Amino acid sequence: MVAFAQKEHYGFEDFRRLVAVLRGPGGCPWDAAQDHHSIRRNLLEEAYELAQALDREDLENMKEELGDVLLQVLFHARLEEEQGRFSIDEVCDAAVKKLIFRHPHVFGDMAGATPEEALRNWDAKKRVEKRQCSVAQAMADVAETLPALWRADKLLQKAEKAGLAPEDAQQARETLKTETARLCAAKAEEAEAALGQTLLAAVRLGRSHGADPERALHRACERYVEEIRAVEEAYSTEA
Repeated sequence: MVAFAQKEHYGFEDFRRLVAVLRGPGGCPWDAAQDHHSIRRNLLEEAYELAQALDREDLENMKEELGDVLLQVLFHARLEEEQGRFSIDEVCDAAVKKLIFRHPHVFGDMAGATPEEALRNWDAKKRVEKRQCSVAQAMADVAETLPALWRADKLLQKAEKAGLAPEDAQQARETLKTETARLCAAKAEEAEAALGQTLLAAVRLGRSHGADPERALHRACERYVEEIRAVEEAYSTEA
């Protein structure tokens, strides 16, 4: 049995040590066998489960899921610490320095009395930090692993901020009509590309109304599930 102090309450350092114990001699064979790639999906799943708890404003579940996400962070950092490449302290150090740098309205002398000003400062500092000299560079830095609708939303946002996608709602509607017509007329081999353009146009129109595309489709899926359930219940009642 591995020695690990039993307490009434545990803190961050206890959590950190527990991960090291699980990975170390006499710990858990499963934990010891993992690497960044084998638990990559775990991190994504835990993040989505936390998002669900946030959406439902479920405080107990939120507390649990935050812990699960933190476990993933500590686990990945521990893998690197074992290789002598970096530690969780270095992760924290880099994060704190980044936050200080990107908040010149808090830690410097730039104006930032409103949320809009603060966000502009953040974006400007991020471009400097990432050495983004063009809109294309800023767009290329948007993670390809994001859900496609969110990625489209972020790409459009960056283009709009630079004045490169200044469509108003009416223009966005016309673009969507055009792309929808192309999709309807597309041959089988053209359908995927046409669908992609249609979805991008739909995201652009949604942005003009302040709609989150990922949440919108998620809620549409939930409504669809409820519609199917209602149909099935109606049939079962008639039978």
